[in-house]
Amino acid sequence: MTRIVVVGSGIIGLSTAYALHTRDAHVTVVESHGGSHGASVVNAGWICPSLAGPVPAPGLVWQSIKWMLRSDSPLYIRPSLDTDFLRWLVGFWRHCNVHAYRHALDATTALNARTYELFDAMLASGVRCEMHTAGILFVFHSAATMERDLRATESLARHGIKPPTPFDAKALHELEPSLSASITAGFWYEHERHVRPDTLTGGLADWLRARGVAFRTDTRVVGVDHAGGAARAVETASGRIAADAIVLAAGARTGELTKAMGVALPIQGGKGYCLDYTPPPVPLGRPIDFAESRFVASPMDGMLRLAGTMEFSGINDVVRPERVAALASGAARALTGFPAGTAGARVGSGLRPITPDGLPVVGWLPGFRNVAVASGHAMLGVTLAPSTGDAVAELLTTGRVPDVIRPFDPARFTS
Repeated sequence: MTRIVVVGSGIIGLSTAYALHTRDAHVTVVESHGGSHGASVVNAGWICPSLAGPVPAPGLVWQSIKWMLRSDSPLYIRPSLDTDFLRWLVGFWRHCNVHAYRHALDATTALNARTYELFDAMLASGVRCEMHTAGILFVFHSAATMERDLRATESLARHGIKPPTPFDAKALHELEPSLSASITAGFWYEHERHVRPDTLTGGLADWLRARGVAFRTDTRVVGVDHAGGAARAVETASGRIAADAIVLAAGARTGELTKAMGVALPIQGGKGYCLDYTPPPVPLGRPIDFAESRFVASPMDGMLRLAGTMEFSGINDVVRPERVAALASGAARALTGFPAGTAGARVGSGLRPITPDGLPVVGWLPGFRNVAVASGHAMLGVTLAPSTGDAVAELLTTGRVPDVIRPFDPARFTS
């Protein structure tokens, strides 16, 4: 039986371990923390193939430069003289064009094709999580902005994604009475889903443990023993774990591991924040994307989560109060009766792994024949996790590169 070590117990690592176990691999999951943390558990929980667009987008260069002057802006880039960060930032800006955006959108949407099928297979196999099927509602203060964004969804039709249902102000407020009067238009993707993220990672971990998958938590990886293009073991602070193959799925810190192996992959952390209100201060029947303000609200059982913002400030866990406050103030403007402050809410943050072109890095690590990378999923980790895990498992157990992950080849950054 093939011994495979998965480094990282976030949603990508766990989904990969799940897919490997179903293919009869002997899997060990190694995690530096006590379990899933950060971006994998503090995100909005959306399963949303309709939102496959990359972070770098046309028009974002000058907008992001303006936002650099405001630490509470929707996208904040903290100036840095770190050469790796500067190279990454220049590459990010270079991909803020129509051609790169369309390429990334098509590639990611193709990877999304089996999202619901694979999630349903997970649930059928016994993975337990809190999942909701109420769709996702996108709302706007400006009807003109809504019409622009609605037109942009037309390109997804060729990938089989049904167009959303548009609403005027009256219909919106009948659907979601808590919306403020300033919300005048919107559209609804009726078939999208969302989960409570910690129940998904917890459910996967429980399922894996019950079937004999080994977990080494609170175990820091310090290196990979390798020679001649083949890895032999993962070296940790508490000992060596022999492996026939390795998957590096350590989120925003994946680049640090590959750099130590002599392969530089440009992965930065895009920090996101969340505010959890228990019980919810206002009732919502479904997740809502407040498109112009760039934050979202996700109702979960007994809780409402606000999530959003993007902060590029390096790999760190610093929580900036002004960014947290921006989530609450945005909700107070858009939802009637919502408190403007953060009193009573639980704050969370996490680093989303993001590459300069906005595409994941999934495939063989250049120069290695038995080390795979699965990272860089930005804000689509939950959505893309089952299809990524399935493709990586096929790669490791058959040696064949699935066509669906060819656009995400890590070698695009080293050739």
